[in-house]
Amino acid sequence: MRIGKEKLTVGSRQLKLRSLPMALGHDCSARLSNAICSQLPRHNRRLLASGFTLLELMTVLTLILILASFAVPAYRTAIVRAHESVLRDDLYTLRTLIDRYTLDQQHPPATLQDLVDDGYLHGGLPVDPFTKSNETWRVDSEEAPLSPNQTVAGIVDVHSGSDEISTDGATAYSSW
Repeated sequence: MRIGKEKLTVGSRQLKLRSLPMALGHDCSARLSNAICSQLPRHNRRLLASGFTLLELMTVLTLILILASFAVPAYRTAIVRAHESVLRDDLYTLRTLIDRYTLDQQHPPATLQDLVDDGYLHGGLPVDPFTKSNETWRVDSEEAPLSPNQTVAGIVDVHSGSDEISTDGATAYSSW
């Protein structure tokens, strides 16, 4: 066995030093003696002994888990804020349509389904993002004065069906 500048000769077989890690399966100490490994150029010795130790893998895994522990609460907060934004938009839309219906029909809607049936709201009632249902909307009904002599009972306002507290920490979604 002889080690030249570019080749390693083992019996009648010649191996290029660059392909040596592949030919030896990346394990210098198991296939070659320490004397031969020590005669290899430094960059080839490193390739032969390359790989990750269990300690290195555990360190990287620990760092990934620490970073993920910071990201998960931020992700959950972003989801709640997105639901709040959808709720605000749905409430604004429903309240605007209730007002339009009342002005156009000369009486407030008796139910939210009246908005859908009369073409004011296409695609059905929106889903409350916190209760995940379109049947949990809470409505305020009262007699709306249309003229000094005439009053008609109907829906004048709408709220979420959820009693959860919003991210401001003070108000429930049902009071928005």
